[in-house]
Amino acid sequence: MKPSAILETVLYADDLPAVEAFYSSVLGLEVYAKANGRQVFFRCGGQMLLIFNPNETEKPATTPTLPVPTHGARGRGHVCFAATGDEIDAWRAKLVQNGIVIESEFEWPGGGRSLYFRDPAGNSIEFAEPRIWKL
Repeated sequence: MKPSAILETVLYADDLPAVEAFYSSVLGLEVYAKANGRQVFFRCGGQMLLIFNPNETEKPATTPTLPVPTHGARGRGHVCFAATGDEIDAWRAKLVQNGIVIESEFEWPGGGRSLYFRDPAGNSIEFAEPRIWKL
């Protein structure tokens, strides 16, 4: 047996309102659920992007009906969103229009492009053509 797909990806941020505004307004992701001060969840296609406040998710659950283990990481993470070459061009324009600094953009030696920038928590965000992984 082996897993068939990644269902959720997690990033961590202390300032949830700032990342919620960024992922909703700039990237256009739909908020699926949130708990103020603790977490905000976004739907992204058939997957979920979870953003946790590590100051809260390092604490044990307060309700026995939700026996979820503690979650926690410190520091910057990374997530890459799939995009076509044309979509990468459109994303670059939208990001610049919203005052987002493009950190890096390049073509991979094996084919495909990537565009890197940061979210308000300093996480590394990438748009890349799936062919960089031969997908």
